[in-house]
Amino acid sequence: MRGELGFLEEGVFLGGSNDYEAARACLLGVPLDVTGTFRPGSRFAPQAIRAVSEVLEEFSPALRRSLREVAFCDLGDLEMVPGQVEENLGRIEEAAFKIMKEGKILLSLGGEHLVSYPLIRAARSLHPELAVLHFDAHADLREEYQGKKYSHATVMRLVAEEIGASNLYQFGIRSCTWEELIYGSENTNFFLDHIEVPLSKLAPELKSRPLYLSLDIDVVDPAYAPGTGTPEPGGCTPQELFSALYLLKGANVVGLDLVEVCPAYDTGNITAILAAKLIREAILAFTPS
Repeated sequence: MRGELGFLEEGVFLGGSNDYEAARACLLGVPLDVTGTFRPGSRFAPQAIRAVSEVLEEFSPALRRSLREVAFCDLGDLEMVPGQVEENLGRIEEAAFKIMKEGKILLSLGGEHLVSYPLIRAARSLHPELAVLHFDAHADLREEYQGKKYSHATVMRLVAEEIGASNLYQFGIRSCTWEELIYGSENTNFFLDHIEVPLSKLAPELKSRPLYLSLDIDVVDPAYAPGTGTPEPGGCTPQELFSALYLLKGANVVGLDLVEVCPAYDTGNITAILAAKLIREAILAFTPS
């Protein structure tokens, strides 16, 4: 599988294996880091998150389940071509499609938030009724940014156009332009600041659909997650984000990404450790036995 899709041989996430055929879920590093506009370095996140995952237990008290009970593999990182945005988007979509077509849940580690677009395109091609849940400090709904269509600041506008804006649910937003606020309020399911309350109301309805989750680590207050490219004051606590995952336990999650961890600006690896725990909880919450 690595040879077919251009994966790099690298470290393995806590409890992961190299057995692709047996895996129900696959972890994939997507180290795209081209369009960031404040602090670069998200390409180093997948390996940083893997490296600190060993500090965690394989068992989740909240979910009463262990990674030992789940068949998941770590595919390493997808090889990116430096500076080539559109070529890399094509590589990501191709790899994601091949993995998800085999019925495996794909959990991707960015990289910048633009990686979500090709990942979601692949998921939507297999699941036409897909709903996307977007957890982020930023709306990411611009039509273009700095003259570019493909950007970390335009990614959810691209997604909305791909899946239909009414199928996009945005939680925890606390930073946007006036134009983004109008577009989000009129077209997507747009929730300023809040996560748990609106999600708890929507969860029963959403669980009946195939879901894709996109977690930008900057949705969490930078006091808890300083290692990110565009920190935004305010935000949720880590526990609120964990609670959101628990509300969706057992849902038909076909894919998930966790993006925008920036190790160079982390403090004591606390952001990377938080990201690793979110991935552990996601694997345990969404992977069938």
